[in-house]
Amino acid sequence: MVTDGWQQARDKAVRLWRQFRPESAVAVAAELDSARVAVVAARASGTPIDEEALRVEWGRRIGELLASHRDAEPALRAVLADWEATSGAQTVHGNLHLEAHATDSSRVYQAGRDQHITER
Repeated sequence: MVTDGWQQARDKAVRLWRQFRPESAVAVAAELDSARVAVVAARASGTPIDEEALRVEWGRRIGELLASHRDAEPALRAVLADWEATSGAQTVHGNLHLEAHATDSSRVYQAGRDQHITER
């Protein structure tokens, strides 16, 4: 939910709902946005959030969509394949120069791509 491909994945998920459950599409979009805001805020503040519970919940909701609309399976598979292709293909292009100076007991964290730091 916090990757660069989030907006594309979100839009594709909302399109699925719009196609197979149009009455729920606006609510699904809002709920996805709220979940993302919660995850981003929690990560930024270091507040624990159960991201696995979010994955389970959305997996359940997708499962319900498929159970009630078996014809949604090819569309869902296409969305997942596209999402996996784009999320796995993220690369840094061009030159990257990182420089940091730490003094005393300070810490420096640098990354050319994704970085996840958990300190307590």
